[in-house]
Amino acid sequence: MALSVTDLLIGKLATILEYEGTTIAGVRHEVDKIKEEFLSMKAFLADAEANKPKTEGQKLWVARIRDLAYDVEDIIDEFMYHMYAKQTGGRLSRGLHKTIRAPCNLWFSHKIAKKLQKITDVIKAIPERNQRYGVGLVGGGGGATTSDDIQKLVQNQAESSFFIMEDELVGIEGKKQILMGWLMDDEQHQTVISVVGMGGSGKTTLVAKTFTNELVKRHFDCYAWITVSQTYDAVHLFRSLIRELYKSRKENFPTILNAMSRIELLELLVNYLESRKYLVVLDDVWDIKVWREIKVPLQDRHLGSRVVLTTRNEEVASNSFGVESYVYRIQPLQKNEAWELFSRKAFSTKQHKTCPTELKSLACQLVEKCEGLPLGIVALGGFMSSKKSLDQWQQVCNNLNWYLHNNSSLDPVRNILLLSFNDLPSQLKHCFLYCSLFPEDYLFKSKRLTRLWIAEGFVENMKGVTPEEVADGYLRELCFLSMLQVADDFVSVTSSGTSSGRPKKFKMHDLMREFSLSTAEKEKFGYVYNGREVMEEISTRRLSIHRMEGEIKSWRGMSKIRSLLVFDTDMSSLSFLNTLVSRFKLLRTLDLEDVQIDNLPGAVVYLFNLRYLNLKGTLIEELPESIRCLRNLQFLNIRDTKIESLPQGIMRLLNLRNLSMFRYTWNLYFNVVRGTKAPSNICKLQKLQSLSIIESEGDTCRLIANMTQLKSICISNVKERDEIDLWVSIKKFTLLQSLGLMASNEEEILPVKAQCPPLPHLRKLTLFGRLQNVTPWFSSLHSLTALFLHWSRLEEDLLPQIEALLNLTRLCLCNAYVGDELCFHRGFVKLMRLELLNFASVKKITIENGVMPNLRYLCVDSFMELKTVPLGLEYLSTLQYLGLKDVPIEVIRPIQKGGVDRSKVQHIPEIIHVFEQSSNWIHENLA
Repeated sequence: MALSVTDLLIGKLATILEYEGTTIAGVRHEVDKIKEEFLSMKAFLADAEANKPKTEGQKLWVARIRDLAYDVEDIIDEFMYHMYAKQTGGRLSRGLHKTIRAPCNLWFSHKIAKKLQKITDVIKAIPERNQRYGVGLVGGGGGATTSDDIQKLVQNQAESSFFIMEDELVGIEGKKQILMGWLMDDEQHQTVISVVGMGGSGKTTLVAKTFTNELVKRHFDCYAWITVSQTYDAVHLFRSLIRELYKSRKENFPTILNAMSRIELLELLVNYLESRKYLVVLDDVWDIKVWREIKVPLQDRHLGSRVVLTTRNEEVASNSFGVESYVYRIQPLQKNEAWELFSRKAFSTKQHKTCPTELKSLACQLVEKCEGLPLGIVALGGFMSSKKSLDQWQQVCNNLNWYLHNNSSLDPVRNILLLSFNDLPSQLKHCFLYCSLFPEDYLFKSKRLTRLWIAEGFVENMKGVTPEEVADGYLRELCFLSMLQVADDFVSVTSSGTSSGRPKKFKMHDLMREFSLSTAEKEKFGYVYNGREVMEEISTRRLSIHRMEGEIKSWRGMSKIRSLLVFDTDMSSLSFLNTLVSRFKLLRTLDLEDVQIDNLPGAVVYLFNLRYLNLKGTLIEELPESIRCLRNLQFLNIRDTKIESLPQGIMRLLNLRNLSMFRYTWNLYFNVVRGTKAPSNICKLQKLQSLSIIESEGDTCRLIANMTQLKSICISNVKERDEIDLWVSIKKFTLLQSLGLMASNEEEILPVKAQCPPLPHLRKLTLFGRLQNVTPWFSSLHSLTALFLHWSRLEEDLLPQIEALLNLTRLCLCNAYVGDELCFHRGFVKLMRLELLNFASVKKITIENGVMPNLRYLCVDSFMELKTVPLGLEYLSTLQYLGLKDVPIEVIRPIQKGGVDRSKVQHIPEIIHVFEQSSNWIHENLA
């Protein structure tokens, strides 16, 4: 992590040198020297991260470098804060700490230069001190565990999977039968089977129990199990493969095997497998390059051979191997299976392995922490088997992250998680640890998370790619590596990130969070405060408040905080929050989402370093004019607040990249969402990439034409007279990916008759308002993945115009058609989510065979004239969810158990019927 911190600081120094040349003139020389010193250190720190410091002296050295990097950041930010206060006419001076009040810039520059020089001297003295006390960076003795040690321990754990007794396994039989079916079918072409899941999910155990099955072995002429790992060597893999194949046939492998070259090994393998049906397992594959290496000898000879890969990486599993392939995604154990497995381990000495009554509640908490992860359940159950008293169980429940790092019984879990974490690039380590600052079981919204990463400075600059796109790539990679889990019900992540929808919600596995939270605290990266601890000093860079009790105290080190996230939504005391914010003068991010305050804390406008301000869901009614002081602000979210208009001062925020300011009213009527009024000169914010929802007034539709960097815009209160100006402006949005237009009222005709300009990147289109006819340019939007039509009230059938949109994955139609039948005749090949809402006159919905072959979610809401459930449901083999709300009871009865149409919905796992009864909405599951 010290390397990661240094990397971030070097990037920051480079930015300062490039863009703030005038401001730092007085200390430029010292900043240059510091930058050079940290650049020189990077190589040494890279070795430190690769080898993991072994001795206490080495650990101290690395920790000292991290702390020095933080000190430099503090000094630079302090200097920039002071200079900005001078430039703004002293407005901020009153809020500065005593130590940075200065009579003149020259004196202050000299003071900062001396501080930087002192740190430079300390850095230069480190090698001399290390030599004096015999501290080496890598190698040497000591008992700490290196990356190689961890890899070996994990490999040993994997090899133990062959010897686990059947009665120690739970929930494996059905999974094993699926794999055996793929291995032993009649397909003569070679097949590759990928088993993918997070570390500890049971991939290796499942494949091992399948591999050792005698029926499976007899099905093949020869077989081999190879553990690949992160640091594989191709020549070593070939030798291991040869040994295992020969061993499976009880043959002696060549005595000169160790002396054979790579080409000789390949030739031997190709000849040996030429006429044999083989089964090869490649366990723990981290990179697709392994397949490229080994596919040369594993050619498809049409003999029915099989290759099985286990991997944590979704991108590896989803690869096109050039042959028939299957992917088996390991699912968590069911709750009853998890409890059974935990009980077998934790209460092995009890009669019938039954949990004592007094421990039931705590045992359930621990099982829930494991979230169905077999390795975690087994390790935690074994660890708790030695705990006899209620107090001991309570202590573990309260301090699980401490035990994960400090008890050898839980080493298997920690090693598995650590291996995944150590493999991450430095930028992703920061992004991953940041997720631990959110509450347990929290569903991250992708945009919120990636914008926080950008504001924190975690996202590297890449030429020709926006930070948002880079951050999205980071998020996908963390999902591919099973470090985060996609929590959207009806989308999946693919290597392209588009073919199966764009996931918007993610979560972190509880054990992964416990591990990362402990790491974050240890590395001074971040700290979660829950109100229980007595905190005297803050030594971290990021503070996440989950619960605040009593009055705030003056913690030492508060000026070091760069990020404050508040999840205690009951923290309604404005003076209390203002006191808190005023002491964190150098904040980069401030997230107050859903905190029940009705005014912006006054101290916020003095946070010149602020990049990210989230006020979503607060009760704030207006922003002050002094918001203009936040000149570095990049992200501002006032969505679902009571703010109806923006102050003129918003025009001074020239670095703003995203402005989100709409309010949902959550109904099926026309005014489901409302925009916010903005000053007429909002067009000056030319760095804006996302703007939603701005209320159109006067010349708004014409003036926004200057905002050419926009990728997403939604405009409300649009009128027919705006049509020419609107489309002239949209024509200039060459980067546009999301467009929303809302008419001023339900009778106003939405001005979309004009010929739409080419919008090659448009992925989302939302139209609120009446349409006179089906817009002909719909069918030209070939990149469109989401279409929302609200209150269109078309008299002609719109489906033929949109059925050919090949990339459409989500379609939402609300009061979009006034006819009496909706018929899906063809197309919609990638559609995964279909929502049909508030159709007053439709009596019949028909889905013909072959249409929507990938549909997973279907919602039918407010169809009071509907006579029957949608016809053709039996053809939707991929459907996972059917929602029926506010429809006649005559529609429901035939599909209830025993109903005449029950067989048509029998394959759908979840069928939710929602109806109103005694002024309450009742939910029943008909599945």
